[in-house]
Amino acid sequence: MDTSLQQAIQTPDNIEYAIYLEWLTEETVRKISADQKEPEWMLQHRLACFKTFKNMELPKRWPDLSDLNLDDIVYYARPKKGYEWYANDRNKVDPVIKEKFERLGIPEAERKYLAGAGGQMDAEIVYHKIKKKRAQKWVIFEDMAVAVREHEELVKKYFMKLVPAHDHIFAALHGAVWSGGTFIYVPKWVKVTEPLQAYFRMNTYGGWQFEHTLIVIDDEAQGDYIEWCSAPKFNKNSLHAGLVEVFVGKGSHMRYSSVENRSTNTYNLNTKRALVENDGYMEWVNGNLGSCTTMLYPCTILKGHNSKTDLLGIAVAGHKQNQDTWSKVIHIGKNTSSTIVSKTISKDGGISTYRGIVDIKATAEGAVNATECDALLLDDQSISTTIPHINVENEHGVVAHEASAGKVDETQLFYLMARGLDEEKAMAMIVNGFFSPVVKKLPLEYAWELNKLIEMEMEGSVW
Repeated sequence: MDTSLQQAIQTPDNIEYAIYLEWLTEETVRKISADQKEPEWMLQHRLACFKTFKNMELPKRWPDLSDLNLDDIVYYARPKKGYEWYANDRNKVDPVIKEKFERLGIPEAERKYLAGAGGQMDAEIVYHKIKKKRAQKWVIFEDMAVAVREHEELVKKYFMKLVPAHDHIFAALHGAVWSGGTFIYVPKWVKVTEPLQAYFRMNTYGGWQFEHTLIVIDDEAQGDYIEWCSAPKFNKNSLHAGLVEVFVGKGSHMRYSSVENRSTNTYNLNTKRALVENDGYMEWVNGNLGSCTTMLYPCTILKGHNSKTDLLGIAVAGHKQNQDTWSKVIHIGKNTSSTIVSKTISKDGGISTYRGIVDIKATAEGAVNATECDALLLDDQSISTTIPHINVENEHGVVAHEASAGKVDETQLFYLMARGLDEEKAMAMIVNGFFSPVVKKLPLEYAWELNKLIEMEMEGSVW
């Protein structure tokens, strides 16, 4: 089998690829592991995941995945220059990639206030750097493939312990073929208040991305991480099946922000999960735009006593888009608390679904949850659905669930238009106000960028 099919790859940048693995076999799995120079335990982990994957089927409920052909996906692609693309100096990044970073404002953002930044094209990290003052405090911010080699014991202790391969088919697939991603370790008592950032771009025709993000926040520490994801549109389906694991130590705080704006030929089937110890706090901030089908349910396991979590998210479902999203919280420790805020917009026949789970175990005495789901429909063809699942196993748990759905208030629209705004701009302003409780949680520059993306999504959506 010839797995070096450079001529088959289509990219918007005319980038040539030296390694291109389209078929999923044990040979593919072994090739990925060898190419990343992994230790033996990781190869065996991949092979075990591959074996699990072969015995699983695509889910037949919830969003329709019948058009997703896992035999017609690029599982691994590296630019022809190979690891020469990797740089920890912005000036040494390949000009094609550097131009993309400049357009996104990543270098400028890093100079201003980021604690570090990384960028990945397809399977390969092309830039990674942490500011010196953070490195001197023993904060680790590294490409995942490098971390497996250079911080082997630390990675081995946590890797896919929160999301095992048997969890679901995409976890098993991810475990077999993952590449790239981010590893963060914040030592005890160290506080990283400036965000660490990663940018992930899918760039190949019929491509994929299986980045693995592993974050460990030690006791009494603090972390802040933000990621941006994008992909160009081709006339062939693509797949994103990343995996995120976050471990929050005793008395620690962690914020994980994500903005996903993938093309509408992409299936976004991502898995995110966090485990929080005593007095810890985990915050998820998610913005989901793009993708033809999204299945994304950030999950927090409140293991420790007095642990807390906030899950805040927005989603926009447009023409031929199905945004099946939102949150899971499992309360185990005593006096745990969680807040879920979901804001969705459906337009041009799009489908948005809040599918949440609040599970309060018998041990979680004094647990409290508040969930708020708000939906806007911009036409008569679009669909919005709220499907909460609430399980309380002790009589001391308190759960409040509030949901609303409706169209834009015509009085507000008339008022703004009477002040000189055209209908489309007035609609965009109302939508931004609807999303503001979530967007304002992002750093100022990122909030501005997300608002611009939302405005672009709203163009031509006036009914």
